[in-house]
Amino acid sequence: MPLSNEETSCTSIMAGRLATTDGSVITCHSCDGDYRTWLNIIPHKKYPAGATTKILWGTMHTETPSDLRNIIEKGEIPQVAETYSYLNVSYPCLNEKQLAMGETTIGGRRELVNQNGLFLIEELQRIALERCTNARDAIKLMGEMAVKYGYGDYGECLTVADKKEVWQFEIFGAGAKYNSAVWAAARIPDDHIGVSANTPRISRLDLKKPDYFMASENVISLANEMGFYNPDGGEPFVFWKAYSGRPKAFSTREYYVLSTMAPSLKLSMDVNELPFSVKPDNKVDVRDVIKYYRETYEGTDFDITKNLIVNSPRRRNQNTVDDNPGMIKSPVADPWMSYEMMTMLNTLKPGTVPNYRPIAVPYCSYSQVIQCRDWLPDEIGGVAFFSFDNPAESPRIPIYAGALSLPSNFEICGQKRYREDAAVWQFRRTNRLAEIKWGATRKFIEEGVKRYEDKAFTELPMIDKMALELYNSEKGIEPSSDNNGNPKPAKYREFITNYSNDFARSAMSEWWEMGNIFFTMFSKGF
Repeated sequence: MPLSNEETSCTSIMAGRLATTDGSVITCHSCDGDYRTWLNIIPHKKYPAGATTKILWGTMHTETPSDLRNIIEKGEIPQVAETYSYLNVSYPCLNEKQLAMGETTIGGRRELVNQNGLFLIEELQRIALERCTNARDAIKLMGEMAVKYGYGDYGECLTVADKKEVWQFEIFGAGAKYNSAVWAAARIPDDHIGVSANTPRISRLDLKKPDYFMASENVISLANEMGFYNPDGGEPFVFWKAYSGRPKAFSTREYYVLSTMAPSLKLSMDVNELPFSVKPDNKVDVRDVIKYYRETYEGTDFDITKNLIVNSPRRRNQNTVDDNPGMIKSPVADPWMSYEMMTMLNTLKPGTVPNYRPIAVPYCSYSQVIQCRDWLPDEIGGVAFFSFDNPAESPRIPIYAGALSLPSNFEICGQKRYREDAAVWQFRRTNRLAEIKWGATRKFIEEGVKRYEDKAFTELPMIDKMALELYNSEKGIEPSSDNNGNPKPAKYREFITNYSNDFARSAMSEWWEMGNIFFTMFSKGF
């Protein structure tokens, strides 16, 4: 059977500030599925008294920012006087105050869904990023909005971070009877890492500890009313068990991340519930987290290619088995096999290809690993390491929280058709060619990914330093105005914007040329 939508959707890894090597806080998101691939920066804005903001449905499946074909105006709410700028991806993710979010769909019980609710999850994210500066306020605002105006989405998890802490926020509708919501949030301890990968994972709630737990007022009463929990049954209330209806509270991806971050715990999949978070055996660097998003479990028990070994009289340009020069993986053995290929192999010999979904998948629309750093001004301290398409094959582009704009081809989606003017196709074209004969192409891809990651982490300390010098030089000085009387952007924000855009253009150019190399390699057939 194919994997369900919930099992094939997004992955978010979190790290508290005492769990990282540099004291940064990390949250992430891989947007797996047919979501829009265009993105832009929504600027800081001011509004007159009495202004409202429209709440929209359908924003994740548009082709450009001005595409209104699938947009539904669900309603409107009062607008605030001033809103922050933010990185507007399909699921909005980072504002200029270092408030950051990741997302994973967690499904939940179908009877909780009520599409009369005003908000979908991405609009809750937008409102919070426009109005909040820290994770706790964002969670409270999103919870209050969903309860007051109604939540019309399926179960969702947001991993909400700021420069001090990171939380896991899980929300469901309140069923057909109530146009409302039910939600809970649990903080990842500062010296822990956490992961959400399409399963509700918040367990027991100790609401007497508001520094670590938050929840809607109906969190237990609704479960009792709907028959999900019996307070007289002698068992404690467990959030994931009540609202998911599932027998266990983790996926393979969650097990893999937690168990490899803390192997000393000797975690097992033969349980119904893993720890909500773990203290890693070693502190993690942001590059360690980025590496997880390239993970296909190669060489582990979850490797879907582990049974595809064939005898060979010589080494080939394939995935050679190191301990035996006479053994190689079959030419069809790659982590990007189609469902049809997996089905065919399992039909020929049942069990040949295990049905494990890795973290990196070719149907990823985009992903980001976000780092929040409290020792820098917010606009410089927050960085989203963004990539289009398969996160194992595409380079990561650093986008600062204070960025003012992105390259123009970032504002064109590539999901509906092949478009060379869409940024995603600068990478996707090459990546799909690479997957046709991965044994011959992976060296090009992996070396390219490493080269751009090395470039970013070699250059960023210098870019941070130069941006900070510009920031300090402009502190306390009134911004100058253009000919229309509008304030000119600060030089430090122009500087970090130009850096990100130049980096992006360089990566796009290299990946396009790599695709040309692959066409040449395969010009006489495969």
